[in-house]
Amino acid sequence: MSATLPDPVAENLRIIDQHIREEAGNPDAVMPLYTDDIVLEVPGRGLRFEGRAAIRANYIAMFASMGRVEIEPLERFATAERAVDDMIVRFRLIGSGFSNAPFPVGSRVEVRLLHVFAMRNGKIARETVFEAWKRLD
Repeated sequence: MSATLPDPVAENLRIIDQHIREEAGNPDAVMPLYTDDIVLEVPGRGLRFEGRAAIRANYIAMFASMGRVEIEPLERFATAERAVDDMIVRFRLIGSGFSNAPFPVGSRVEVRLLHVFAMRNGKIARETVFEAWKRLD
């Protein structure tokens, strides 16, 4: 008797859910979700990170620079090869670890985040994050 393979769409949604839930609080828990050749890009801030170590270092600096975080999920969907997560995040910039942030430390901001994930063999192979920033104070 052969084992039933997991539904790739459901598996991609599960992986993205884990990624979004854990990246801020525990970047190390997110690293196994990435392929060995992972690339993370944030075009609006001119950022590109290749490999888990570079992404981990960015996450640690970035999330340490965010205070009073509020997340408003909007939409999430997937195919067998892609996943998309759309949300609004509100926070106060409390440090300088948010590379190329368009507002100064101390600002309360709202960021519309659209994550586009390329999936390969049950892992995230590429993550592109599109951001629209708005200052709240």
